[in-house]
Formats: sequence, C-alpha cells, structure tokens
Amino acid sequence: MTTQTAPTYAAAAPSRPLGVAILAVLVGIFGVLLILGGVLILAGVGAAAYLGVPTGIVGIGGAIVGVIVLIIGLIVLGLALGLWHLRMWALVLTILFVLFELVTYGLAGSFVSFGFILALILFIYLIAVRHHFQ
Repeated sequence: MTTQTAPTYAAAAPSRPLGVAILAVLVGIFGVLLILGGVLILAGVGAAAYLGVPTGIVGIGGAIVGVIVLIIGLIVLGLALGLWHLRMWALVLTILFVLFELVTYGLAGSFVSFGFILALILFIYLIAVRHHFQ
C-alpha cells in the first residue's frame, strides 16, 4: 500500500499594493536625484578648489552641504527599498514624514493647498494598507 502525501505550498508572499509600489518608485527616484545633487555639489566645490577659485568658508560650507545631501539621498533610497519590500520600519518612517508635512502645512495655514490635501490622502492610504507590511 502506498501512501500519498498532500503537496505542501509555501505561504504566499504578501501582495504589494499598487499605491505602495508607485510610492516606492517615486521615493526611489527622489533618492537618486538627491544623491546626484550631492555628488554635483561636491564636484562643483572640488572643481572650484582645483581651479584656484578663492572659496574660503563657502568652499567648506559647500562641501558640508554636499555630504549632507548625499547622506540624505542614501537614506531616502534605503527608505524606498524598505517600502518596496514592505518593511514596517519604512512604513513608520514614511508616516512620520507625512505627519511632519501635514503639521508644516497646518502651521503655515495652508489647509486647502495641493500639498496638504495630497499628504492627507497619502496618510490615510498608508494607514489603510498597513496590514501588508511586516
């Protein structure tokens, strides 16, 4: 007598909502642009120093700004990857950023601006899809 075993299936990976995928791609593009901006700032400061342009404190300040922009770009790119892979920490950071935007618009009194309405919709959407994140 032969015994047959039922096939076992791996648990399905959580499905990525379309809105989260679009958000991850847009955040990733923003991160790449920030990285590019940081590199260009550093290249400009380096070129000015190489050409002997007297930069003084502006040269040092430019280099510091370039490094800061580059680091922020890397963080934003990491956030985009976290959103793409549905990581809970990425969701929390994104919601905190959206809340910061809402408070900023609120303090400015711009409750009917495009940015405030978009941030409010994004906040509600992220709360609605939070169960997809692990």
